[in-house]
Amino acid sequence: MTVIAPVTLTGTLVTLEPLGHAHHDELVDAVRDGDVHQLWYTAVPSPETMAAEIDRRLALAEAGSMLPFVARRNADGLVLGMTTYMGIDAALPRVEIGSTWNRASASGTGTNVDAKLLLLTHAFEGLGCPAVEFRTHWLNGPSRAAIERLGAKMDGILRSHLRMADGSLRDTVVYSIIASEWPGVRSGLVHRLRKHIA
Repeated sequence: MTVIAPVTLTGTLVTLEPLGHAHHDELVDAVRDGDVHQLWYTAVPSPETMAAEIDRRLALAEAGSMLPFVARRNADGLVLGMTTYMGIDAALPRVEIGSTWNRASASGTGTNVDAKLLLLTHAFEGLGCPAVEFRTHWLNGPSRAAIERLGAKMDGILRSHLRMADGSLRDTVVYSIIASEWPGVRSGLVHRLRKHIA
């Protein structure tokens, strides 16, 4: 069984560090940038629920089903948001990359590309995962487009899969990248990242 333990991953533009309670105030500042928690098709914590979300993620980490990170911009140390390995299957091993959100002003700066490169590299080359999964709301067009730009392929749609905070039912789109596809995906991410490096 693969040990999927907390780790700090440092890239060109961002560093992913293990989530802790001390990140609370910086994450509240990040979520207020663009009020990303108000997007109806996502489950981003509000400033008022941030402490509970940190507790939730850390409890899942303690149970072995999640490895939560905070994304910090290398240039100025600013916290951008959160991301995780979730749905962890340590026996295979297999992980899902998800529960990701970033401050609005970081959009298009290459930091999310760098974070995905870090997470995928560690999953495939560090943990030896044969596949990495992504899931999102069918109606979350920006998220679906971003996942498809990574080179992930759609596995299918889980209809009426989750109930959203507003009571509506979510159709969940499931994507994956398998190990044989990783070299091509990695080359694409490195190429995209170079466009953001001076």
